[in-house]
Amino acid sequence: MLDIPHQEVITRDNASVTANGVNFYQILDAAAAAYEVAHLEHAILNLTMTNIRSVMGSMDLDELLSNRDGINQRLLKVVDAAVSPWGLKITRIEIKDIDPPKDLVESMGRQMKAEREKRALILEAEGKRQAAILSAEGQKQSQVLEAEGRREAAFRDAEARERSAEAEAKATEVVSNAIAAGNVQAINYFVANNYIKALESLAKSPNQKILMLPVEAASVIGALGGIAEIAKETFAGERPATRPNGSRPPSTT
Repeated sequence: MLDIPHQEVITRDNASVTANGVNFYQILDAAAAAYEVAHLEHAILNLTMTNIRSVMGSMDLDELLSNRDGINQRLLKVVDAAVSPWGLKITRIEIKDIDPPKDLVESMGRQMKAEREKRALILEAEGKRQAAILSAEGQKQSQVLEAEGRREAAFRDAEARERSAEAEAKATEVVSNAIAAGNVQAINYFVANNYIKALESLAKSPNQKILMLPVEAASVIGALGGIAEIAKETFAGERPATRPNGSRPPSTT
């Protein structure tokens, strides 16, 4: 094992860092290790430090700090190939520490904090947007249901008015037939009915506070008398005659 001391390395994006490591090697050919190179450990040390500067200098700072395994693999391949003629085998090279300058560490801390704040703002804005979308969807659904309710109510009102108009038309037809047949009571009923409706409209008017009577009282009483005559003629034929004491007249055979 051979310790690699700290050395300064300039990355591809001109950031200055210091790095150290450790080198594990094995002697396979003692004769070659003795005669092919002088000062074996010093040669291995210089070769390893040189390749550390070369490999780390070809990388950006962010890549350097996040890809230590890749650095180790590249160093192992390059250094092992270089010391092979010396009868050596590099079994492992590990980068122990990578230390950026203090001001760079502080800058990275501020950058990380800003990134976190940015993500927090994005998440908050996304939450507000989602809430606004859900609120709009709820209002839309509420408006749709309200419109459906109004449509159903309008449909039912129209149906009720249609039925009322049909009933009114039927009643008018019956009265018209009676008038055509010369029934005076029917004429009185028709006039009285419309007259009373006109009085009811006057009484319900929001601007009408005082209604002076009599309003053609004689005509109203006469019309009511006509209605009474109609009712009397209608129900007289349906009721059997009774005596004053409530008993039925004896039937004649």
